[in-house]
Amino acid sequence: MHVRRFIQIRGARVHNLKNLNLDLPRNKLIVITGVSGSGKSSLAFDTLYAEGQRRYVESLSAYARQFLERMDRPDLDEIRGLSPAVAIEQKNPTKTSRSTVGTATEIHDYLRLLYARIGRTVCPQCGEEVKKDQVEDAVDRLFALPSGTRIQVTFPLHGTTLEEKALELADLKSRGFYRVVLDGEVFTFDALKQEQLKARRRLLVLVDRLAIRDSQKGRLADSLDLAFREGGGRVEVLAEDGRIVQFSQAFECPRCGIAFIEPQPRLFSFNNPFGACPTCHGFGEIIELDMNLVIPDGSKSLREGAIAPWNSANRSDVRFRLAEAARKHGIDMDRPWNELPEEHKRIVIEGAPPFPGIKGFFRRLERKKYKIGVRVFLSRYRGFIPCPDCHMMRLRPEALWIYVGGKHIGEVGSMSIEQARDFFRQLPLTDFEQEVARQILKELRTRLEYLVDVGLGYLTLDRRTQTLSGGEYQRINLATAVGFKLVGSLYVLDEPSIGLHPRDNARLIRILQTLRDLGNTVVVVEHDREMMQVSDELVDLGPLAGERGGEVVYQGSFDAIIKNGTSGLTAAYLKGEKSIPTPRSRRTGNGKSLRIVNACENNLKNITVEIPLGLLTVVTGVSGSGKSTLIHDVLYAALAKHFGIRQKRVGRHDRIEGVENIDGVVLVDQSPIGRTPRSNPVTYTKAFDGIRQLFAQTPRAKSRGFTPGTFSFNTPGGRCDRCEGAGVEKVEMQFLADIYLQCEVCGGKRFKKEVLDVKLRGKSIYDVLDLTIAEALVLFADVPKIANKLKLLDAVGLGYLRLGQP
Repeated sequence: MHVRRFIQIRGARVHNLKNLNLDLPRNKLIVITGVSGSGKSSLAFDTLYAEGQRRYVESLSAYARQFLERMDRPDLDEIRGLSPAVAIEQKNPTKTSRSTVGTATEIHDYLRLLYARIGRTVCPQCGEEVKKDQVEDAVDRLFALPSGTRIQVTFPLHGTTLEEKALELADLKSRGFYRVVLDGEVFTFDALKQEQLKARRRLLVLVDRLAIRDSQKGRLADSLDLAFREGGGRVEVLAEDGRIVQFSQAFECPRCGIAFIEPQPRLFSFNNPFGACPTCHGFGEIIELDMNLVIPDGSKSLREGAIAPWNSANRSDVRFRLAEAARKHGIDMDRPWNELPEEHKRIVIEGAPPFPGIKGFFRRLERKKYKIGVRVFLSRYRGFIPCPDCHMMRLRPEALWIYVGGKHIGEVGSMSIEQARDFFRQLPLTDFEQEVARQILKELRTRLEYLVDVGLGYLTLDRRTQTLSGGEYQRINLATAVGFKLVGSLYVLDEPSIGLHPRDNARLIRILQTLRDLGNTVVVVEHDREMMQVSDELVDLGPLAGERGGEVVYQGSFDAIIKNGTSGLTAAYLKGEKSIPTPRSRRTGNGKSLRIVNACENNLKNITVEIPLGLLTVVTGVSGSGKSTLIHDVLYAALAKHFGIRQKRVGRHDRIEGVENIDGVVLVDQSPIGRTPRSNPVTYTKAFDGIRQLFAQTPRAKSRGFTPGTFSFNTPGGRCDRCEGAGVEKVEMQFLADIYLQCEVCGGKRFKKEVLDVKLRGKSIYDVLDLTIAEALVLFADVPKIANKLKLLDAVGLGYLRLGQP
């Protein structure tokens, strides 16, 4: 096979891959499928993408290449025909709240350019358009006067004191100017009296007197040009009917005289101090005292400690002052907070001298926030609220006085992607504006169209990217990749159809086909039948998971796997030979429920939803219908806050009824449970504690004085001193993502040699960590405290994972 037409993989042995030999066609849409743990990600990401990344690093500067000899190369014999690789994974790495859908897709960058180039500034006081007057504009405006109208072209004198005016007039006289206009009368410089110069009246220097006629157009333009230069950009034209027409080359309102900032890209950036709202610094929210955190349980009385920050022993002074204020104002200290009159609540919160109240108490603490203990204390009782100045638009006021198509940039940012696409499709522009903005609008429209095509038309441009699901973030990156129009690249995607409604699947497929048609190879790890049907090449790995997987069960077209007598689980399900049966009986629940009342966060329309308890409830709907908003942003956030789990913000709703029917809340999402190579299944399930105790009880361990702690890679003693038990060493690449390289001392085994000499049932601690969960269940079947913790992982289909797998 010709190397230019195929990516040739020989002897791939990464993780559970069984010495795979594959020829993948280039510039095609390739779907890799198979049961969970069969080796799909090992082939797509840990082989194809990892080798592509390694080769990319090899082409970088000497600084990066100095680490190349120690970079782990995928375990394979060779790979040929590999293109530069781009991975688009199903995870959201965003940590900063500054990043939005608009900034992540570069749409906001193009919006900034658009508003800087053709934006029209409107005075917020009078509604007049603010613009610099040019000579041509002034001539056109004056020629709108009746033909034959006599006018005087003047500019104002700059000086304010007698001496300044006299010096300025002398200078002007030396350059040929001769007359001034004062209160409508024309005087020569010499005829002006000292009293007239002293008076605080405006002196206008006369440049020319003429009549509005076509023959005078050139003369008028020359006179206006001279007046603008001498008048510092200001000109006043006096008509014979008493009308005064003012022109200014300064960027200010012609009616109010207010000066404005000229549109420039940085003015529209909330990540730039110049453009960010000075109150919230571009975040759109500010931190304020949250009374729900200060008084978490309204059923308690003041005497029972309803005010949480005053319950510690060192707050006895403020509790005493509260009791004094209660006696003075007749506040019942034994009545539940929720039942107190509003006036009494106001006194407790706002204070009544000498009692500072809750707000006064926190204001005093603000003065001591240079102490870390005070800052930590304050953070417990604060929450995020919308910025009162920019109203979550993040920008300084001046940026929101500039309009394109009747909308300022904040209004465009609050549109959904679909609304923004329609807005820019129908944007009314003059011929000049169209010419200036042609390329900008082309990029905007293209990016918006691609985002709609991947099923993200419901997202608003100002939506924080950290609130997106992994699937949404992946599709944003996919649409952005298509917008870049790269060619000759390898794109590797991880199950892009997850969380996508069938309605939107066809759009996603079209985008992947577009990426392929640009001249790229697209490799997709996927289980979706529709995606398999449209693939150019289908690769099925298996036959099972873990050690019993890692082989190519089938490679070819989708039609062939259906028609031919292909074996394997994937083929059996595709042919209908196997299926997941619908349960005949349903649970009845416990009769209790949680009721979310009037949820209105994001796109939720004041909905009320009742969720039965004791049942498996599924919330479904098309992409963007509000599923995650309802369950994650409203229900979970509200319940978590109720049970004392700190939340940055809770989705808007009236209340949640039935909270007394549950004892707690747990969020199980797609976030990785570990952040470093130290975290693995055996430590996460706490099964490692029992394993370490068994090792410590062996005769050799006892003779050497080893304890369970000796067999821990998280504490000093038995772990490798070089890598501190990680098995790998972290190398900071500065401009690239950090990389982890195998430790040269322990060879990735985490422990010292004398610790590895200790055997339990014929295996060292490293050997045990290298077992799969299924193998460990056999080895420790007679040890309930270990087996019971691993059984659940095996039951949910994770028996193929290794105990020490990061």
